[in-house]
Amino acid sequence: MVRLALRRVAHMHVYLVRKASSVSKGHHQQSVGSRPAASEFAAQGAPGSVLELLGKSYPQDSYSNLSPKVLSRVGRNLHNQQHHPLWLIKERVKEHFYQQYVGRFGTPLFSVYDNLSPVVTTWQNFDSLLIPADHPSRKKGDNYYLNGTHMLRAHTSAHQWDLLRSGLDAFLVVGDVYRRDQIDSQHYPVFHQLEGVRLFSKHELFTGIKDGESLQLFEQSSRSAYKQETHTMEATKLIEFDLKQTLAKLVTHLFGDGLDIRWVDCYFPFTHPSFEMEVSFHGEWLEVLGCGVMEQRLVNSAGAQDRVGWAFGLGLERLAMILYDIPDIRLFWSEDERFLKQFRVSEINQKVKFQPLSKYPAVINDISFWLPSENYTENDFYDLVRTIGGDLVEKVDLIDKFEHPKTHKTSHCYRITYRHMERTLSQREVGRVHQAVQEAAVQLLGVEGRF
Repeated sequence: MVRLALRRVAHMHVYLVRKASSVSKGHHQQSVGSRPAASEFAAQGAPGSVLELLGKSYPQDSYSNLSPKVLSRVGRNLHNQQHHPLWLIKERVKEHFYQQYVGRFGTPLFSVYDNLSPVVTTWQNFDSLLIPADHPSRKKGDNYYLNGTHMLRAHTSAHQWDLLRSGLDAFLVVGDVYRRDQIDSQHYPVFHQLEGVRLFSKHELFTGIKDGESLQLFEQSSRSAYKQETHTMEATKLIEFDLKQTLAKLVTHLFGDGLDIRWVDCYFPFTHPSFEMEVSFHGEWLEVLGCGVMEQRLVNSAGAQDRVGWAFGLGLERLAMILYDIPDIRLFWSEDERFLKQFRVSEINQKVKFQPLSKYPAVINDISFWLPSENYTENDFYDLVRTIGGDLVEKVDLIDKFEHPKTHKTSHCYRITYRHMERTLSQREVGRVHQAVQEAAVQLLGVEGRF
């Protein structure tokens, strides 16, 4: 659980966002050596208050844990900004599906939804996808909650049920998703996903199959590693074949011919059987997406009881970093023209190899503290560092754990690497940010400083 203190840091004063922004852009609006005092981190969304977001109001409660840093990213929609690398990936996938899969009347089979609100209910994000009430993915430490009933979506799958319920049987969903996570060059609290779903009727699945008219979609049997209890083996194998063929065509379109692909069995609550696709790229196997046969209980509950289907989800940043050789996920949020102009191409399938910007030197500071007796999680600390340090923080590593032999108190030591994407940082300005992290950790996480 997250302490009441963390709920305060999750709603720090907007002043902190402005300060982090001014440091990251090189604007020195305060006197040298000044820093935000811990008292300036006062809650702005404490229980009883109301959060205004995207034109709607959400009452705050004990679940609310949105930080100003994350709130400042809501509505940016990088995937819809023309010539942004995430937009390029999205458009390439859209074009591929539009050209490869055409309906009876010559129109695209797949419809695309790339502007759905990132605010969803917890039912949409979890329950509609058959995620158990005690599943660890629901933890406050891993998600951004507006309150006990609403949150920022943790995956684009949160829209599956509603779109199926509306009668759609082939669609793509693209959007920003939000998760509290570690801090390094591969992870950011906001990233972007692309979701694909396709349903089949008995006629659609078995057309062209020898003796297909005698085959059935459903049966009552037992669940195994290979199929669900309500699916026939024939239906499962055909869905799996179509899914893997569809995705193999997609990644070949993105990466080019001659790509080595392998499938790894895995687990998702909303598909079975489930798979991850890995591709061999520059001599390394890289996981690029997850997929599987949709759980029939989910399909049935959305009103499509006579159909079966597949679903997949992929991360746009992951693909863009591989395809364009982008080394740091923070770059996707950069407004530096040296970055953005590299993706202003005349044709979306044009090859782009990112030319690295000058890498400015890092400033490294350590922070050590005794943990409180309960209710501490590492994601709490990472979120605090993100909120205060913003995109100045390149990564945070837990470099040491120590338990005192007499008091049995536990100490953590974290190494924070600060690096600006566009200029050289001084130890002096980093020191102001780092000291703010120290003060906030003590006051808001309940730790005992060793600094």
